[in-house]
Amino acid sequence: MAVVARMLVRRTLILIPLLLGVILFVFIIMRFSNNKPEYAYFQGANPTAEQIHQFQVENGLLDPLPVRYVRFVGDLLHGDMGTSVLTKAPVLDSVVTALPLTLQLTFLGLLVAVALALIFGVTAAIFRDRWPDQLIRLVSLIGVAAPAFWLALLMIQWLAVDRGWFPTSGYINPGDSFSGWLRSMTLPALSLSLPVAAQLTRIIRTSMVEELDKDYVRTAIGSGLPPIVVIGRNVLRNALINPLTVLGLRIGYLLGGAVVIETIYSLPGMGQLMINGVRDGDPAVVQGVVLTIATGFVVVNLVVDVLYLLINPRIRSAA
Repeated sequence: MAVVARMLVRRTLILIPLLLGVILFVFIIMRFSNNKPEYAYFQGANPTAEQIHQFQVENGLLDPLPVRYVRFVGDLLHGDMGTSVLTKAPVLDSVVTALPLTLQLTFLGLLVAVALALIFGVTAAIFRDRWPDQLIRLVSLIGVAAPAFWLALLMIQWLAVDRGWFPTSGYINPGDSFSGWLRSMTLPALSLSLPVAAQLTRIIRTSMVEELDKDYVRTAIGSGLPPIVVIGRNVLRNALINPLTVLGLRIGYLLGGAVVIETIYSLPGMGQLMINGVRDGDPAVVQGVVLTIATGFVVVNLVVDVLYLLINPRIRSAA
């Protein structure tokens, strides 16, 4: 546990300059974009040059860029992501309202992706080079090549419009109706998870095949242990070490991909919030959403690194 604690402290310290770099990148991009706060604030009006100048002075928009960056970081440390120039509401409040739905969608997508990848990856490895393996490899290859937004449109047409099994869009709170919530989240979760499941299936299949070829597996089975016990207790655990590393990056993909899927299915999550911010020319909202997603991606990868250390004794010994 001491090794894990040291690694956690080390990785956390590395996160500080990484997050500062992410904040700097987003800050600079937003400052050079066409979405200017003064234009959004006077949207629909014809402000004079004096009014625009007064707004810029009051909000510190004419200060040097380094000064504005330091002030922005200081505000973030105090939990202030800025204020929407349109709604006059704190961006943090909007993010807190929208983030739970994005996390729900990401979590459901992760569950579906991992479940499908385990089932098909292990099956393909057990029936290596036979027709189940070849079929699974073909389908997974198609799944890797299929973009999530294209799958979303197909599912809406086939399962929602043609058959009416699921709603085409909208969100139902689980507190109001759990079954309604599940129906409203099924298609978005499937659309988001299938490409990730296809990638993980191929990785798990490869790891399982390599592990099944090792001497200890043949020895265990030759000594009389049932193959299902050897595979479930030893082979699967050792084979999941490499896919776990890839899973960390895929969780980041799920979190970012949820933004696109939410827009397609009209879910009031972070995706809709960011699209509205871009459409309305509200840079503070866009900046808050991007920073939240980027921070979530970094934190998820830190957690995966720690889990990788916990389940891999060789890495732990080397550390």
